[in-house]
This record gives sequence, structure tokens and C-alpha cells, in this order.
Amino acid sequence: MDPATLGGIVVALGSLIVMALMEGANPMSLLLPAPMILVFGGALGAAIASTTLKDSIASLKMIPKALLYKPVKMGKDVETLVELAEVARKDGLLALEAKAGEVKDPFLKKALQNVADGMDADELRVLMEDEAASLEKSGRSAAKFYAGLGGYAPTVGILGTVVSLTHVLENLDDPSSLGHSIAAAFVATLWGVLTANLIWLPIGGRIGKMTDLASERFTVITEGVLAVQSGAQPRVLAEKLYAMLPASEQPKAAAKSAPAKSGKAPKAAEAAA
Repeated sequence: MDPATLGGIVVALGSLIVMALMEGANPMSLLLPAPMILVFGGALGAAIASTTLKDSIASLKMIPKALLYKPVKMGKDVETLVELAEVARKDGLLALEAKAGEVKDPFLKKALQNVADGMDADELRVLMEDEAASLEKSGRSAAKFYAGLGGYAPTVGILGTVVSLTHVLENLDDPSSLGHSIAAAFVATLWGVLTANLIWLPIGGRIGKMTDLASERFTVITEGVLAVQSGAQPRVLAEKLYAMLPASEQPKAAAKSAPAKSGKAPKAAEAAA
């Protein structure tokens, strides 16, 4: 798994706890059930009300995937596509049907089966692009859902503070409890801002990034499969697909020639001397 989101949230919350301890506050004083229930329940309810129940449930199920997400190495996809290009040039497109049975990725597997079945290149491109868009749609919807949660949570927190302060004003006849009551009132605002910026928005950003990476991968696979279908030369295909990848996944450049041994200056340097 990539620990970026989970680790980042832990660091952020840890920083809050350290700050509270350095200020001499008791972090447990922030764990008040009433404002927490209002902020979590109110923001979640508002987010659900802004979309469909089906999309809301699907978005909530994305949390484990976001926290445990492991980026797919697109370089391995390129290697697979180059191998398939070699098979297609050597044994024909029908040989890809047998290879499709060895592929675990459903997107690539279905594309290879369509190639082996003789689907037209234009139809295949439209089909793959439509399928990719459909797969990406759930990710975009989930990212939007958590962005909405990040927007609703602070406002709900302010509502909780207003309600608590109203209760405080109703009990001005007990000055000894005012300090505690006012402090507790602002906990709702704290939890609203905290959950929005340290939980919901990071998770939404993570899901959005996951979707972007999936989109890039679908594009590479689509171009690769279409090139295999057209009979592209494997070496040319490899160069084309690697050029589409991030620099971190491109093959390392060949090592430069070793420098001249010490004590033996190049001829140009000797001539200059």
C-alpha cells in the first residue's frame, strides 16, 4: 500500500495533539460526544442529501480502497503489451485469445478478446474509451462526495457552536460554569474544521488522484492494444508507450561512457595546452 494518505492524516492529527499538550490542554477535553455526533452526522447527512443513496454507499465503500491503495506500475503494462505485440506479429491476432486467458486485468483481458474476435479498430477504440469512462465515473463521483463533506463539515460545526452558545446564554445565572460551557461550545467548530481539512478533503483528493492514475493507465492500454491490433513493431511500440509514462517509470537511460583515467588528458586538452 501507499501510506501517503493514512500517514498524512496520522501526522496531522498527531500535530494537533502535540500542540494541545504544549499549550497545557488536555486532548481528551476535545472528545465530546455531542459535537462529534453533530459534525459527523450532520455533514454526512448533508452529503447524502446532495446525491443519490446508491452513490453515497459506493463512495463510503471507497474509504478502504483510498487508504490501502497501491499504485499500479504502468511499466509492467507496457512490458505486457510489447510481449503481446511480439505474439501477434509471430502467430497472428488469433493467438491473442489464448494470451487473454493469462491476463488478470479485466480491462485488458476484454480488449484482447475483442481483438481476437476481429472487432474493427474504430469500434474497439470507442468501446475501450467508453468502458474506461464508466470505470472512472465512480471515482469522480466519490471524490466529489468527499469534497462535499469537506464543505459541509465546517458549517455544521458552526451551527453546533451557535446552538451551544445559545444554551450558555440561557444559563448566565451560573457564572462558575460559563468558562467550561463556552469552551465546550467551540469544540463543534473545531471538529467541523478538523474533519474537513484533515479527513474528508484529503480522502477526496486521494480518490481523485487514484482516478487520474487509472485514467492514464486506461489510455496507455488503449493505445497499446490498438497498436498491437495494427501490427506495430514491438520496439517502436515500446518507445511510444514509455513516452506516455511519468519520468519515474520510464527505462533508465544507458550509462554514459566512463571518463578518461586520471593522468591521461584528452587530446583536445593536450592541444589546448
